[in-house]
Amino acid sequence: MLPVLLVAVITLVVMPPVVKALLLVATAVFAWRRLAVRGPLPEPGTPGASAMARARELRTPLVRFATAVGIPTRAAHEADCYESGAVGEQRVAELLTELEADGWKFLWDRRLPTGSTNIDGLALSPRGHVYVLDPKRMSNLLPVSVRAGRLLHGSEDVTGRLDGLMRGARAVRSLLCTQPVPVAVIDGRLPAGRTYQAQGAYIVAAADVCAALRRIDAARIVRERPANFFDVAARLLPPYLGGSR
Repeated sequence: MLPVLLVAVITLVVMPPVVKALLLVATAVFAWRRLAVRGPLPEPGTPGASAMARARELRTPLVRFATAVGIPTRAAHEADCYESGAVGEQRVAELLTELEADGWKFLWDRRLPTGSTNIDGLALSPRGHVYVLDPKRMSNLLPVSVRAGRLLHGSEDVTGRLDGLMRGARAVRSLLCTQPVPVAVIDGRLPAGRTYQAQGAYIVAAADVCAALRRIDAARIVRERPANFFDVAARLLPPYLGGSR
């Protein structure tokens, strides 16, 4: 192997400048194309679609090259976070398919009219209640808990991560003229089997999300909705196509 590399280095050194330049350009083009992100993105309006698209935008060929040679970048870190969030959204959506047989309906990754923001999910129960869903993937290295109305990841107070959910719930309230129930679905080490509350939002474990939503819904009075309510919601909350999140 060493003799081959030595011959390659010597050949490159003795090459005419023009040939060397052409070879370097060809190598750069090959590497750029090789490092380009390939494959289709999830369809808009499906779980995690905009988060995955944002991760794709951040992972430019230059960022991917830096990652390949071991150079950490802020863009790569942000892309990792978006991809992790998208995986969490997809996992929660898959778990919630169980409720569809009971008559629940879901919208995923929808754009809000108030700026370039979105809600991860919106649910309409057969009893007429609207839920704004915010799946959150948290590292299993640390436990997740709720104490004195605060959301904790290990010893770190991460209650601020509920701000987007509450803003989304307020926007949905104004848009649909209804009071939605904000629910953060934790894909992490949050004990299942009970429902928690923090900052006006319900906190439930992903593994228990169907049972938790059934419990929350059963405790509320049945609400009559127009037959076309869900269709109207889908029209007023179109699929999110990207932008600042």
